[in-house]
Amino acid sequence: MLDIVLVEPEIPHNTGAIARTCACTGARLHLIKPLGFDISDKWVKRCGLDYWHLVDISVYENLDEYFAKRGGQGLWLATTKAPRAYCDADFSGNTTLMFGKETTGLPLWLREKYRDRCIRIPMISEARSLNLSNSVAVLAYEALRQQGFPGLTGTGEMSVR
Repeated sequence: MLDIVLVEPEIPHNTGAIARTCACTGARLHLIKPLGFDISDKWVKRCGLDYWHLVDISVYENLDEYFAKRGGQGLWLATTKAPRAYCDADFSGNTTLMFGKETTGLPLWLREKYRDRCIRIPMISEARSLNLSNSVAVLAYEALRQQGFPGLTGTGEMSVR
């Protein structure tokens, strides 16, 4: 199983796009408040289009509530500050990918607590970061690849020659 956690997301379009990724992959979406938008906002729903009914979504008041209910097993923290690349992580079991808010990322105390579980997406040094929704898609599909794409269709309608 794959869980995607967004800590204090600020941009509704990003969260909508991430919700769509979760819908297409069967990943569960967890949102940690405060949110920078109303979850019922038309822009968030517009980004998810007609996929919202496919999203298993949970909302938490804060990180304390999240960890009290979910714990930290299988947790990986995505941060541009991590020393190791995501491709060096083992996502073979139940995996939770946690992402920080768009402007500041994950809090320092959390990165320090889970220092050995921090991963990054390699990029050129002049770039600050990828868009949050793109980062979620990259890591989610790597986790699913390592797990053998459970429950996902591996072929399209074209026949293989």
